[in-house]
Amino acid sequence: MRVLRIHVPRILLALIFLCAGFNGWLVILGFAPVFPTSPKAAELLTGYLLVLEKTTELICGLALLLNIFVPAALAILAPIVANILLFHLFADPAFLPLAILVSVLEAYLLWIYRDHYRRVFVKKANLPS
Repeated sequence: MRVLRIHVPRILLALIFLCAGFNGWLVILGFAPVFPTSPKAAELLTGYLLVLEKTTELICGLALLLNIFVPAALAILAPIVANILLFHLFADPAFLPLAILVSVLEAYLLWIYRDHYRRVFVKKANLPS
């Protein structure tokens, strides 16, 4: 049962980000994308921003797939996922179901790995000696 609760959502999120990152790099390199893309997102993400986001998606997707640095990958992907959800909610609803799925998977996995983030939410942190 643990496999279904943790590993399946992690692998599904990993595959989504690996495909999105790979698709983005195809566009960066001047090739046609394999998977459908949002034309409105393509207008906004150009140049270094597209390279930065798609590289981050690839690296974090690979980390999730290999089950290494999962809490770090989830933390790095959190603002990207929030941006994806808000963008498709307000600007391009065509991919909203996928954005909701990605958001639910991200939130669920952040909850599963919540113990790894407890030290970040310290009201007054002591400086190391």
